Amino acid sequence: MGELLDLATSALVGAQGGEAVEAYAVHGVATSVAVYGGEVETLTSAETRGVGVRVVVDRRLGFASSSDVTPPGLERALAQARSNAAFGTPDVGNVLPEPAPWEPMPAILVPGLESVPAARKVELALELERATLAADPRVRAVQRATYGDGISRAAVASTTGVSAEYARSDVYAYVSALARAGEETQTGFGLTTGRSVAELDIAAAAAEGAARAARLLGARKPATTTVPVVFDPLVTAQFLGVLASMFSAEAVQKGRSLFAGRLGDQVADAGLSIVDDGRLLDGPAAAPVDDEGVPTRRTVLVEDGVLRRFLHDTETAARDGDGTTSTGNASRAGHTSTPGVGPSNLFLDGTAVPVADILAAADGGLYVQDVSGLHSGVNPVSGEFSVGVTGLWVRGGELAEPVREATVSSTIVEMLRAVAMLGEDRRFFPVGGSLAGATLLLGFMTVGGT
Repeated sequence: MGELLDLATSALVGAQGGEAVEAYAVHGVATSVAVYGGEVETLTSAETRGVGVRVVVDRRLGFASSSDVTPPGLERALAQARSNAAFGTPDVGNVLPEPAPWEPMPAILVPGLESVPAARKVELALELERATLAADPRVRAVQRATYGDGISRAAVASTTGVSAEYARSDVYAYVSALARAGEETQTGFGLTTGRSVAELDIAAAAAEGAARAARLLGARKPATTTVPVVFDPLVTAQFLGVLASMFSAEAVQKGRSLFAGRLGDQVADAGLSIVDDGRLLDGPAAAPVDDEGVPTRRTVLVEDGVLRRFLHDTETAARDGDGTTSTGNASRAGHTSTPGVGPSNLFLDGTAVPVADILAAADGGLYVQDVSGLHSGVNPVSGEFSVGVTGLWVRGGELAEPVREATVSSTIVEMLRAVAMLGEDRRFFPVGGSLAGATLLLGFMTVGGT
Protein backbone atom coordinates (compact mmCIF):
# COMPACT_ATOMS: atom_id res chain seq x y z
CA MET A 1 0.00 0.00 0.00
CA GLY A 2 1.15 3.54 -0.65
CA GLU A 3 2.50 3.16 -4.18
CA LEU A 4 -0.85 3.92 -5.82
CA LEU A 5 -1.43 6.93 -3.58
CA ASP A 6 2.03 8.20 -4.49
CA LEU A 7 1.04 7.86 -8.14
CA ALA A 8 -2.16 9.86 -7.61
CA THR A 9 -0.30 12.51 -5.66
CA SER A 10 2.36 12.85 -8.38
CA ALA A 11 -0.38 13.65 -10.90
CA LEU A 12 -1.06 16.90 -8.97
CA VAL A 13 2.46 18.27 -9.40
CA GLY A 14 1.57 20.52 -12.32
CA ALA A 15 -1.49 22.12 -10.67
CA GLN A 16 -1.65 25.87 -11.25
CA GLY A 17 -2.94 28.67 -9.07
CA GLY A 18 -6.70 29.16 -9.11
CA GLU A 19 -7.49 25.57 -10.04
CA ALA A 20 -8.46 22.56 -7.94
CA VAL A 21 -7.10 19.24 -9.18
CA GLU A 22 -7.99 15.66 -8.25
CA ALA A 23 -6.36 12.41 -9.33
CA TYR A 24 -8.14 9.07 -9.04
CA ALA A 25 -5.83 6.09 -9.57
CA VAL A 26 -6.80 2.45 -9.89
CA HIS A 27 -4.99 -0.86 -10.21
CA GLY A 28 -6.98 -4.04 -10.66
CA VAL A 29 -6.18 -7.67 -11.41
CA ALA A 30 -9.04 -10.03 -12.26
CA THR A 31 -9.47 -13.64 -13.37
CA SER A 32 -12.51 -15.33 -14.90
CA VAL A 33 -12.99 -19.01 -15.74
CA ALA A 34 -16.04 -20.40 -17.55
CA VAL A 35 -16.52 -24.12 -18.13
CA TYR A 36 -19.01 -26.12 -20.16
CA GLY A 37 -19.34 -29.87 -20.57
CA GLY A 38 -16.34 -30.59 -18.40
CA GLU A 39 -14.07 -28.42 -20.52
CA VAL A 40 -12.68 -24.93 -20.09
CA GLU A 41 -14.61 -22.59 -22.36
CA THR A 42 -12.77 -19.38 -21.47
CA LEU A 43 -9.96 -18.44 -19.12
CA THR A 44 -9.04 -14.78 -18.93
CA SER A 45 -6.79 -12.67 -16.78
CA ALA A 46 -6.81 -8.90 -17.00
CA GLU A 47 -4.90 -6.09 -15.36
CA THR A 48 -6.05 -2.47 -15.33
CA ARG A 49 -4.01 0.50 -14.27
CA GLY A 50 -4.74 4.15 -14.90
CA VAL A 51 -5.46 7.62 -13.57
CA GLY A 52 -8.39 9.97 -14.07
CA VAL A 53 -7.79 13.69 -13.52
CA ARG A 54 -10.41 16.33 -12.73
CA VAL A 55 -9.65 20.05 -12.92
CA VAL A 56 -12.01 22.73 -11.61
CA VAL A 57 -11.45 26.35 -12.59
CA ASP A 58 -14.06 29.05 -11.94
CA ARG A 59 -16.68 26.32 -11.40
CA ARG A 60 -15.85 24.83 -14.80
CA LEU A 61 -14.97 21.15 -14.86
CA GLY A 62 -12.53 19.37 -17.11
CA PHE A 63 -11.65 15.69 -17.09
CA ALA A 64 -9.15 13.42 -18.79
CA SER A 65 -7.81 9.93 -18.14
CA SER A 66 -4.72 7.98 -19.04
CA SER A 67 -3.44 4.43 -18.84
CA ASP A 68 0.04 5.85 -19.29
CA VAL A 69 1.09 6.45 -15.68
CA THR A 70 4.59 7.66 -16.45
CA PRO A 71 5.34 11.31 -15.51
CA PRO A 72 4.87 12.48 -19.15
CA GLY A 73 1.57 10.56 -19.34
CA LEU A 74 0.27 12.16 -16.15
CA GLU A 75 1.37 15.59 -17.37
CA ARG A 76 -0.57 15.09 -20.59
CA ALA A 77 -3.69 14.01 -18.69
CA LEU A 78 -3.55 17.09 -16.48
CA ALA A 79 -3.00 19.37 -19.47
CA GLN A 80 -5.93 17.80 -21.33
CA ALA A 81 -8.24 18.09 -18.32
CA ARG A 82 -7.25 21.74 -17.94
CA SER A 83 -7.94 22.36 -21.62
CA ASN A 84 -11.33 20.64 -21.38
CA ALA A 85 -12.28 22.79 -18.39
CA ALA A 86 -12.04 25.90 -20.56
CA PHE A 87 -15.02 24.63 -22.56
CA GLY A 88 -17.08 23.58 -19.54
CA THR A 89 -20.21 25.33 -18.29
CA PRO A 90 -19.98 26.99 -14.86
CA ASP A 91 -21.99 25.01 -12.31
CA VAL A 92 -22.28 25.39 -8.55
CA GLY A 93 -21.88 21.62 -8.32
CA ASN A 94 -18.40 21.69 -9.85
CA VAL A 95 -16.39 21.47 -6.65
CA LEU A 96 -13.97 19.00 -5.12
CA PRO A 97 -14.52 17.63 -1.61
CA GLU A 98 -12.58 18.85 1.38
CA PRO A 99 -10.53 16.28 3.32
CA ALA A 100 -12.11 14.42 6.22
CA PRO A 101 -10.72 11.76 8.57
CA TRP A 102 -11.35 8.20 7.41
CA GLU A 103 -10.88 4.81 9.03
CA PRO A 104 -9.12 1.99 7.11
CA MET A 105 -10.97 -1.30 6.60
CA PRO A 106 -8.26 -3.96 6.36
CA ALA A 107 -10.80 -6.81 6.55
CA ILE A 108 -12.02 -6.17 2.97
CA LEU A 109 -8.69 -7.47 1.62
CA VAL A 110 -7.97 -11.12 2.41
CA PRO A 111 -4.32 -11.91 1.60
CA GLY A 112 -3.38 -14.86 -0.56
CA LEU A 113 -5.70 -14.53 -3.53
CA GLU A 114 -2.84 -13.52 -5.81
CA SER A 115 -1.07 -16.81 -5.06
CA VAL A 116 -4.00 -19.11 -5.95
CA PRO A 117 -2.88 -21.00 -9.09
CA ALA A 118 -4.97 -20.90 -12.25
CA ALA A 119 -5.38 -24.69 -12.06
CA ARG A 120 -7.18 -24.34 -8.72
CA LYS A 121 -9.55 -21.73 -10.17
CA VAL A 122 -10.36 -23.98 -13.12
CA GLU A 123 -11.01 -26.90 -10.76
CA LEU A 124 -13.45 -24.81 -8.71
CA ALA A 125 -15.49 -24.03 -11.84
CA LEU A 126 -15.44 -27.69 -12.90
CA GLU A 127 -16.40 -28.76 -9.38
CA LEU A 128 -19.36 -26.40 -9.47
CA GLU A 129 -20.53 -27.87 -12.78
CA ARG A 130 -20.20 -31.46 -11.54
CA ALA A 131 -21.96 -30.73 -8.25
CA THR A 132 -24.85 -29.01 -10.02
CA LEU A 133 -25.40 -31.97 -12.37
CA ALA A 134 -25.34 -34.34 -9.40
CA ALA A 135 -27.72 -32.27 -7.25
CA ASP A 136 -30.93 -33.27 -9.03
CA PRO A 137 -31.59 -35.90 -11.75
CA ARG A 138 -33.82 -33.42 -13.56
CA VAL A 139 -30.82 -31.16 -14.18
CA ARG A 140 -29.58 -32.45 -17.53
CA ALA A 141 -27.04 -29.75 -18.34
CA VAL A 142 -25.25 -26.71 -17.06
CA GLN A 143 -25.48 -23.67 -19.28
CA ARG A 144 -22.32 -22.27 -17.75
CA ALA A 145 -20.33 -22.54 -14.55
CA THR A 146 -18.08 -19.60 -13.77
CA TYR A 147 -15.40 -18.75 -11.24
CA GLY A 148 -14.17 -15.17 -10.91
CA ASP A 149 -11.97 -13.12 -8.63
CA GLY A 150 -10.30 -9.77 -8.41
CA ILE A 151 -8.07 -7.57 -6.32
CA SER A 152 -8.88 -3.90 -6.78
CA ARG A 153 -6.94 -0.95 -5.44
CA ALA A 154 -7.98 2.69 -5.57
CA ALA A 155 -6.38 5.93 -4.44
CA VAL A 156 -7.59 9.54 -4.46
CA ALA A 157 -5.51 12.66 -3.96
CA SER A 158 -6.42 16.30 -4.52
CA THR A 159 -5.09 19.80 -4.05
CA THR A 160 -7.84 20.36 -1.49
CA GLY A 161 -6.06 17.88 0.77
CA VAL A 162 -7.87 14.60 0.12
CA SER A 163 -5.51 11.63 0.44
CA ALA A 164 -6.89 8.09 0.68
CA GLU A 165 -6.15 4.59 -0.55
CA TYR A 166 -7.58 1.09 -0.05
CA ALA A 167 -7.56 -2.41 -1.51
CA ARG A 168 -10.31 -5.03 -1.69
CA SER A 169 -10.50 -8.69 -2.73
CA ASP A 170 -13.60 -10.30 -4.25
CA VAL A 171 -14.31 -13.91 -5.20
CA TYR A 172 -17.43 -15.51 -6.67
CA ALA A 173 -18.71 -18.65 -8.35
CA TYR A 174 -21.88 -18.73 -10.41
CA VAL A 175 -23.81 -21.49 -12.17
CA SER A 176 -26.78 -21.53 -14.54
CA ALA A 177 -28.51 -24.92 -14.39
CA LEU A 178 -30.81 -26.38 -17.03
CA ALA A 179 -33.58 -28.73 -15.87
CA ARG A 180 -35.57 -30.69 -18.43
CA ALA A 181 -38.78 -32.70 -18.53
CA GLY A 182 -39.79 -33.82 -22.01
CA GLU A 183 -39.60 -30.78 -24.29
CA GLU A 184 -39.66 -28.31 -21.41
CA THR A 185 -36.51 -26.60 -20.12
CA GLN A 186 -36.16 -24.34 -17.09
CA THR A 187 -33.13 -22.45 -15.84
CA GLY A 188 -31.95 -21.56 -12.36
CA PHE A 189 -28.93 -19.79 -10.93
CA GLY A 190 -26.68 -20.55 -8.00
CA LEU A 191 -24.23 -18.06 -6.51
CA THR A 192 -21.60 -17.97 -3.79
CA THR A 193 -19.39 -15.00 -2.94
CA GLY A 194 -16.63 -14.06 -0.54
CA ARG A 195 -13.32 -12.27 -0.06
CA SER A 196 -11.25 -15.44 -0.49
CA VAL A 197 -11.48 -18.85 -2.13
CA ALA A 198 -11.94 -20.45 1.29
CA GLU A 199 -15.19 -18.52 1.79
CA LEU A 200 -16.86 -19.99 -1.31
CA ASP A 201 -19.53 -22.65 -0.75
CA ILE A 202 -19.53 -24.55 -4.03
CA ALA A 203 -21.96 -27.21 -2.79
CA ALA A 204 -24.51 -24.60 -1.72
CA ALA A 205 -24.31 -22.75 -5.05
CA ALA A 206 -24.78 -26.02 -6.95
CA ALA A 207 -27.76 -27.05 -4.85
CA GLU A 208 -29.31 -23.61 -5.26
CA GLY A 209 -28.96 -23.60 -9.05
CA ALA A 210 -30.38 -27.11 -9.40
CA ALA A 211 -33.32 -26.46 -7.07
CA ARG A 212 -34.29 -23.16 -8.70
CA ALA A 213 -34.36 -24.77 -12.15
CA ALA A 214 -36.02 -28.09 -11.27
CA ARG A 215 -38.86 -26.67 -9.19
CA LEU A 216 -40.14 -24.64 -12.15
CA LEU A 217 -40.73 -27.68 -14.37
CA GLY A 218 -44.39 -28.04 -15.25
CA ALA A 219 -45.13 -24.33 -14.80
CA ARG A 220 -48.49 -23.12 -16.05
CA LYS A 221 -50.02 -19.75 -16.71
CA PRO A 222 -52.32 -18.82 -13.80
CA ALA A 223 -55.78 -17.32 -13.81
CA THR A 224 -55.87 -13.64 -12.86
CA THR A 225 -56.30 -13.31 -9.12
CA THR A 226 -55.49 -11.15 -6.11
CA VAL A 227 -53.28 -12.88 -3.53
CA PRO A 228 -50.41 -12.25 -1.12
CA VAL A 229 -47.08 -12.04 -2.95
CA VAL A 230 -43.69 -13.18 -1.68
CA PHE A 231 -40.46 -11.95 -3.26
CA ASP A 232 -37.46 -14.27 -3.50
CA PRO A 233 -34.25 -12.64 -2.13
CA LEU A 234 -32.92 -12.04 -5.66
CA VAL A 235 -36.19 -10.40 -6.71
CA THR A 236 -36.09 -8.22 -3.58
CA ALA A 237 -32.55 -7.16 -4.51
CA GLN A 238 -33.63 -6.35 -8.06
CA PHE A 239 -36.57 -4.35 -6.73
CA LEU A 240 -34.17 -2.50 -4.44
CA GLY A 241 -31.99 -1.76 -7.47
CA VAL A 242 -34.90 0.07 -9.05
CA LEU A 243 -35.41 2.04 -5.84
CA ALA A 244 -31.71 2.92 -5.68
CA SER A 245 -31.97 5.20 -8.70
CA MET A 246 -34.95 6.97 -7.12
CA PHE A 247 -32.96 7.67 -3.93
CA SER A 248 -30.20 9.35 -5.91
CA ALA A 249 -30.05 13.10 -5.24
CA GLU A 250 -29.02 13.53 -8.87
CA ALA A 251 -32.29 11.94 -10.06
CA VAL A 252 -34.25 14.02 -7.53
CA GLN A 253 -32.63 17.27 -8.69
CA LYS A 254 -33.44 16.42 -12.30
CA GLY A 255 -37.06 15.56 -11.50
CA ARG A 256 -36.56 11.90 -12.36
CA SER A 257 -37.60 10.39 -9.03
CA LEU A 258 -41.05 9.84 -7.56
CA PHE A 259 -39.53 10.75 -4.17
CA ALA A 260 -38.70 14.34 -5.22
CA GLY A 261 -40.19 16.81 -2.74
CA ARG A 262 -41.29 14.04 -0.35
CA LEU A 263 -38.73 14.22 2.45
CA GLY A 264 -40.56 13.62 5.71
CA ASP A 265 -43.42 11.74 4.02
CA GLN A 266 -44.53 8.22 4.95
CA VAL A 267 -43.54 6.25 1.86
CA ALA A 268 -43.33 2.71 3.27
CA ASP A 269 -44.70 0.47 5.99
CA ALA A 270 -43.96 1.85 9.45
CA GLY A 271 -41.81 -1.16 10.29
CA LEU A 272 -39.57 -0.86 7.24
CA SER A 273 -36.32 1.07 6.86
CA ILE A 274 -33.99 1.33 3.85
CA VAL A 275 -30.30 1.75 4.59
CA ASP A 276 -27.13 2.28 2.58
CA ASP A 277 -23.94 1.38 4.44
CA GLY A 278 -20.56 1.59 2.74
CA ARG A 279 -18.81 0.31 5.87
CA LEU A 280 -20.83 -2.89 6.20
CA LEU A 281 -18.25 -5.66 5.91
CA ASP A 282 -20.83 -8.20 4.72
CA GLY A 283 -21.49 -6.07 1.64
CA PRO A 284 -19.31 -6.61 -1.44
CA ALA A 285 -19.02 -2.84 -2.01
CA ALA A 286 -17.57 -2.10 1.44
CA ALA A 287 -14.82 0.52 1.30
CA PRO A 288 -13.42 3.13 3.70
CA VAL A 289 -13.93 5.98 1.21
CA ASP A 290 -16.02 6.55 -1.89
CA ASP A 291 -14.61 7.32 -5.34
CA GLU A 292 -13.96 10.96 -4.39
CA GLY A 293 -12.13 10.07 -1.19
CA VAL A 294 -15.08 11.00 1.04
CA PRO A 295 -15.45 8.66 4.05
CA THR A 296 -18.23 6.11 3.63
CA ARG A 297 -20.93 5.76 6.26
CA ARG A 298 -24.31 4.36 7.19
CA THR A 299 -27.11 6.45 5.66
CA VAL A 300 -30.73 5.78 6.63
CA LEU A 301 -32.81 6.74 3.61
CA VAL A 302 -36.16 5.54 4.93
CA GLU A 303 -36.65 5.26 8.69
CA ASP A 304 -39.69 3.37 9.95
CA GLY A 305 -41.42 4.14 6.68
CA VAL A 306 -40.53 7.85 6.59
CA LEU A 307 -38.29 9.27 3.82
CA ARG A 308 -35.35 10.91 5.58
CA ARG A 309 -32.47 11.33 3.15
CA PHE A 310 -31.17 10.95 -0.38
CA LEU A 311 -27.81 9.62 -1.56
CA HIS A 312 -25.31 12.39 -2.35
CA ASP A 313 -21.89 12.90 -3.81
CA THR A 314 -20.04 16.22 -3.50
CA GLU A 315 -21.63 17.66 -6.63
CA THR A 316 -25.26 17.03 -5.66
CA ALA A 317 -24.61 18.18 -2.09
CA ALA A 318 -23.21 21.47 -3.38
CA ARG A 319 -26.25 21.95 -5.61
CA ASP A 320 -28.62 21.40 -2.70
CA GLY A 321 -26.72 23.83 -0.47
CA ASP A 322 -28.16 24.60 2.97
CA GLY A 323 -25.43 22.61 4.68
CA THR A 324 -26.06 19.41 2.69
CA THR A 325 -23.00 17.16 2.66
CA SER A 326 -21.98 14.13 0.65
CA THR A 327 -23.16 10.80 2.06
CA GLY A 328 -20.03 9.14 0.67
CA ASN A 329 -21.82 7.76 -2.38
CA ALA A 330 -19.65 8.95 -5.25
CA SER A 331 -19.22 6.08 -7.68
CA ARG A 332 -17.18 5.65 -10.86
CA ALA A 333 -17.08 3.02 -13.56
CA GLY A 334 -13.28 3.22 -13.39
CA HIS A 335 -10.51 5.73 -13.94
CA THR A 336 -11.98 6.69 -17.31
CA SER A 337 -15.15 8.24 -15.85
CA THR A 338 -16.13 11.10 -13.58
CA PRO A 339 -18.03 10.28 -10.38
CA GLY A 340 -21.80 10.11 -10.08
CA VAL A 341 -24.18 9.12 -7.31
CA GLY A 342 -24.50 5.39 -6.64
CA PRO A 343 -25.42 3.09 -3.76
CA SER A 344 -22.80 1.17 -1.82
CA ASN A 345 -24.37 -1.64 0.22
CA LEU A 346 -28.13 -1.05 0.05
CA PHE A 347 -30.57 -3.15 2.08
CA LEU A 348 -33.97 -3.31 3.73
CA ASP A 349 -33.96 -3.16 7.51
CA GLY A 350 -36.55 -4.03 10.12
CA THR A 351 -37.68 -6.91 12.28
CA ALA A 352 -36.56 -10.08 10.49
CA VAL A 353 -38.42 -13.37 10.83
CA PRO A 354 -37.78 -16.97 9.70
CA VAL A 355 -38.67 -17.66 6.08
CA ALA A 356 -40.94 -20.48 7.27
CA ASP A 357 -43.07 -17.91 9.08
CA ILE A 358 -43.41 -15.87 5.89
CA LEU A 359 -44.50 -18.87 3.83
CA ALA A 360 -47.00 -19.87 6.51
CA ALA A 361 -48.49 -16.38 6.46
CA ALA A 362 -48.63 -16.34 2.65
CA ASP A 363 -50.81 -19.45 2.23
CA GLY A 364 -52.48 -19.38 -1.18
CA GLY A 365 -50.14 -16.64 -2.36
CA LEU A 366 -47.53 -16.47 -5.10
CA TYR A 367 -43.79 -16.84 -4.48
CA VAL A 368 -42.02 -14.80 -7.17
CA GLN A 369 -38.70 -16.40 -8.11
CA ASP A 370 -37.81 -14.43 -11.24
CA VAL A 371 -38.91 -11.18 -12.88
CA SER A 372 -38.54 -9.97 -16.46
CA GLY A 373 -38.72 -6.49 -17.89
CA LEU A 374 -38.05 -4.94 -14.50
CA HIS A 375 -36.44 -1.69 -15.62
CA SER A 376 -38.72 -1.16 -18.61
CA GLY A 377 -41.73 -2.07 -16.48
CA VAL A 378 -41.13 0.59 -13.82
CA ASN A 379 -41.74 4.32 -14.25
CA PRO A 380 -39.29 6.12 -11.91
CA VAL A 381 -41.41 9.28 -11.83
CA SER A 382 -44.94 7.91 -11.40
CA GLY A 383 -43.83 4.73 -9.66
CA GLU A 384 -46.05 2.49 -11.79
CA PHE A 385 -44.85 -1.10 -11.58
CA SER A 386 -45.76 -3.93 -13.96
CA VAL A 387 -43.45 -6.87 -14.66
CA GLY A 388 -43.54 -10.43 -15.88
CA VAL A 389 -42.93 -13.06 -13.20
CA THR A 390 -42.19 -16.74 -12.78
CA GLY A 391 -42.67 -18.49 -9.48
CA LEU A 392 -44.60 -20.99 -7.40
CA TRP A 393 -47.83 -21.11 -5.45
CA VAL A 394 -47.55 -21.33 -1.68
CA ARG A 395 -49.61 -24.13 -0.12
CA GLY A 396 -49.56 -25.01 3.56
CA GLY A 397 -46.35 -23.10 4.16
CA GLU A 398 -44.51 -24.87 1.33
CA LEU A 399 -43.64 -24.01 -2.26
CA ALA A 400 -46.01 -25.89 -4.56
CA GLU A 401 -47.05 -25.78 -8.26
CA PRO A 402 -44.89 -23.60 -10.52
CA VAL A 403 -46.27 -20.59 -12.40
CA ARG A 404 -45.14 -18.94 -15.64
CA GLU A 405 -46.24 -16.08 -17.90
CA ALA A 406 -47.81 -14.11 -15.08
CA THR A 407 -47.60 -10.40 -14.33
CA VAL A 408 -47.58 -8.44 -11.10
CA SER A 409 -48.81 -4.84 -11.16
CA SER A 410 -48.87 -2.09 -8.55
CA THR A 411 -47.00 1.12 -7.72
CA ILE A 412 -43.71 1.48 -5.90
CA VAL A 413 -45.20 3.33 -2.93
CA GLU A 414 -48.14 0.92 -2.63
CA MET A 415 -45.69 -1.99 -2.61
CA LEU A 416 -43.48 -0.37 0.04
CA ARG A 417 -46.51 0.31 2.18
CA ALA A 418 -47.72 -3.27 1.67
CA VAL A 419 -44.56 -4.89 3.09
CA ALA A 420 -45.80 -7.19 5.86
CA MET A 421 -42.80 -9.37 6.75
CA LEU A 422 -39.04 -9.31 6.13
CA GLY A 423 -37.08 -12.55 6.11
CA GLU A 424 -33.92 -13.15 8.11
CA ASP A 425 -32.20 -14.67 5.05
CA ARG A 426 -30.56 -11.43 3.89
CA ARG A 427 -27.78 -11.87 1.35
CA PHE A 428 -25.92 -9.47 -0.90
CA PHE A 429 -25.77 -9.67 -4.67
CA PRO A 430 -22.78 -7.88 -6.28
CA VAL A 431 -24.79 -5.96 -8.86
CA GLY A 432 -25.36 -2.21 -9.21
CA GLY A 433 -22.96 -1.63 -6.38
CA SER A 434 -24.13 -4.13 -3.81
CA LEU A 435 -27.81 -4.87 -3.27
CA ALA A 436 -29.14 -7.06 -0.48
CA GLY A 437 -32.18 -9.23 -0.85
CA ALA A 438 -34.26 -11.13 1.68
CA THR A 439 -37.53 -13.02 1.40
CA LEU A 440 -40.24 -10.35 1.47
CA LEU A 441 -43.99 -10.70 2.05
CA LEU A 442 -46.17 -8.07 0.45
CA GLY A 443 -49.88 -7.64 1.00
CA PHE A 444 -52.45 -8.60 -1.59
CA MET A 445 -51.48 -7.79 -5.19
CA THR A 446 -53.06 -8.48 -8.53
CA VAL A 447 -51.41 -11.37 -10.36
CA GLY A 448 -52.32 -11.26 -14.02
CA GLY A 449 -52.69 -14.44 -16.06
CA THR A 450 -55.42 -15.91 -18.25
